[in-house]
Amino acid sequence: MAEIEVPQFFLCPISLEIMEDPVALNSGITYDRASIERWIFSSTGDHTCPVTKQHLSDLNLTPNVTLRSVIQSWCTQNAVQRLPTPKSPVTKSQILKILREAKSPEMQIRCLKKLKSISRDNESNKRCMEMVGVAEFLASLINSISMELLCLSKETQDSFDLIQAREEAFSILFTLQLSEKSLRFLSNSDFIGSIVNSMKNGSFESRACSIMLLNQILEVTDPDPSLFIALHPEFFVEIARVLKDQISPKASKSALKVLMFTLPWGRNRIKAAESGTVHILIELLLDSPEKRACEMMLAVLDLLCQCAEGRAELLKHGAGLAIVSKKILRVSKVASEKAVKILHSISRFSSTPGVVQEMLQMGVANKLCLAVQVDSGLKTQEGSWEMLKMHYKSWKNSPCLQHNHPISMFSS
Repeated sequence: MAEIEVPQFFLCPISLEIMEDPVALNSGITYDRASIERWIFSSTGDHTCPVTKQHLSDLNLTPNVTLRSVIQSWCTQNAVQRLPTPKSPVTKSQILKILREAKSPEMQIRCLKKLKSISRDNESNKRCMEMVGVAEFLASLINSISMELLCLSKETQDSFDLIQAREEAFSILFTLQLSEKSLRFLSNSDFIGSIVNSMKNGSFESRACSIMLLNQILEVTDPDPSLFIALHPEFFVEIARVLKDQISPKASKSALKVLMFTLPWGRNRIKAAESGTVHILIELLLDSPEKRACEMMLAVLDLLCQCAEGRAELLKHGAGLAIVSKKILRVSKVASEKAVKILHSISRFSSTPGVVQEMLQMGVANKLCLAVQVDSGLKTQEGSWEMLKMHYKSWKNSPCLQHNHPISMFSS
């Protein structure tokens, strides 16, 4: 394929690959359907043609049948694998027919699988599904199934079928990449309760879809104190389980973002601390996660250490102080700032004589001295400086704090 010169007009202006399903905009430019649909439907503002920058008043895509025939002919002549025949976009009436059929319990799984297949074909199908109310239908179905499962006292074939249907529904909702309007519709206590139930007894794939969908919802929703304050402890237990199981990097980052959204409200820090989140985060930090994940874990630990329960959990873990201290000056300025904030919370509110000595033994004091001498960031330096002054009397005789360290100036 690399030795054959491909005509320039066979290539999509966006992907720069041979077009499988060429379609034309009203600007006159032809693109591959998958590429231009992603361009159009990922845009939140004014829709423009990628090449001409012309405003698109009409978003209809017209199949360029002639060009497709020419490309197919060229593929045949040059012994290049023929392009698959593109599927026609689904119509509203087709989707509505599937939704009507899905109301029957016997047909639910089959219909949900049809919807899942349609949603994966192209962006146009996703938007069509959203326009006819698939998101609202699936949310209602998920809530209904969750209520039915709560009423079942033991596992039966019926409960297995219900769980399977709910998992398919969550998978479709996540695949649709819903608009802000639809995501806001899902931001309610009933649906969030259904997400928690799904994470409790769902498969790894379903739990990943659930937590990533929850993150999407929270990212576009204005904070609702009544919703966040009322979160049940079980919510944080399941978030912690997602982190512990390390289902996927995306699922873990979504779980961390969800915690950052919800911890500042009410007693959520305490609920999360009591769910074992602190212990799990420390164990994950010991595995040296990549930069962004490490920054997010330290940010969550910082929030958790703003309550007594969170600080107690960190101190209970034998490697808690050591791993937080280790991340200073080792990952990024953001990570250093968060790590120093965590240690500052410990120093200010939980610094018993034993804790102060443990900090010294774990090398915390030495790391703080380094932080004030290098370009670690203003907040990191200020926090380090405050802790050094705070515990000078306990640390002044340590071999690591000799006259070459700035702490010596406190002795004057």
